[in-house]
Amino acid sequence: MIDFTDLPKKKKTYAGANGSKIAVMYNDSLYMIKFPPPPYRNKEMSYTNGCISEYLGSHIFEIIGIPVQETLLGTFLSHGKEKVVVACKDFTTDDTVLQDFASLKNTIIDSEHNGYGTELSDILTAIEEQQSMDPILLKNHFWNVFIVDALIGNWDRHNGNWGFLYNRRTDELTLAPIYDCGSCLYPQADEKIMQAVLNDPAERNIRIFQMPSSGIKIEDKRINYYDFMTSLQNSDCNAALKRIVPKIDMQKINGLIDETPCISDLQKSFYKMMLAERKEKILDRSLRLLLRQERLLRNNRSHTMGRGLTEQSM
Repeated sequence: MIDFTDLPKKKKTYAGANGSKIAVMYNDSLYMIKFPPPPYRNKEMSYTNGCISEYLGSHIFEIIGIPVQETLLGTFLSHGKEKVVVACKDFTTDDTVLQDFASLKNTIIDSEHNGYGTELSDILTAIEEQQSMDPILLKNHFWNVFIVDALIGNWDRHNGNWGFLYNRRTDELTLAPIYDCGSCLYPQADEKIMQAVLNDPAERNIRIFQMPSSGIKIEDKRINYYDFMTSLQNSDCNAALKRIVPKIDMQKINGLIDETPCISDLQKSFYKMMLAERKEKILDRSLRLLLRQERLLRNNRSHTMGRGLTEQSM
């Protein structure tokens, strides 16, 4: 564990609602230190596990092969209390600044919706109509992130916490690394809740099939990851399933969890079980349904073509 307490502080500030943040220099690089926010639901907890969630969620993206912000776990002594914090490396430079998707969405001049609206149809329309980067690249990125967020149970991916790096010198826009994963992996679950989930399949199923839902909405209702993905209703989401699921290495993810400092054996068991079950019951099931659907369609086409050839020969 790294002690960030006495590192040189910087005056750079960071926005966002989830906990306090300060800037420090570590190994000649700028890092944002994120402190655990107080819980707003589980009042029995002093602080949420948001810093652990940030660290694990970010490294799961890395294992899957999606560029992500570098994160480190450490401690910080404040007012006589030592807190577990997460340090997130600042990926901006003198030439590049971070611009969120909401700012790109605002460039759609004829749109009747603001940049921070998370209605899926509006997001996809903005992706298609924006002219700053290849819309296919951007659309694939959106759905790749959606699949991983479904795995880690991220309920707060909105238009303000994913985006781009704008190069002020070249006037170019590129995809930013993934950042802000503190709302994944049930950050307000204390050890009592974790134990109940490990012991009771019904408690686990609630946290797989019902909650958390996505921050993205359809007709002003948050998307239920399981219902949406198993419905196979979006072809681009289906394509992302086929791209991402084979890249999920549960052995590496379990190794990451086992090697994570400052979490108990109970926490490790909870994270490993929930990730394994979310993968199996949401992602793997959806992919099996998709492959079965594609196989049936191929068989139907082959049957139709074969019947047509037979009729022509008569």
